[in-house]
Amino acid sequence: MIKSELVQAIADKNPHLYQRDVENIVNAIFDEITDALSRGDRVELRGFGAFSVKNRPPRNGRNPRTGVTVHVEEKWVPFFKTGKELRERLNVD
Repeated sequence: MIKSELVQAIADKNPHLYQRDVENIVNAIFDEITDALSRGDRVELRGFGAFSVKNRPPRNGRNPRTGVTVHVEEKWVPFFKTGKELRERLNVD
């Protein structure tokens, strides 16, 4: 599912809302999550999961095409851990 499909699905379930308003709401939610992560905060959505940021320290990597050793800088990457309710819904037999 892409963002436009998410907006459409929410708009279909809420016919009293204009699609552009739903799109603004979805964008606002994503912006708040992004802003919180950029500040180093953790974002927890109970039952769904938690977004956080993890540090990957600098290291020496290897160019897979040439085999040459290259230095890889330190970076911060987003991390998502699923919530218990989401895991249970995905693993229903």
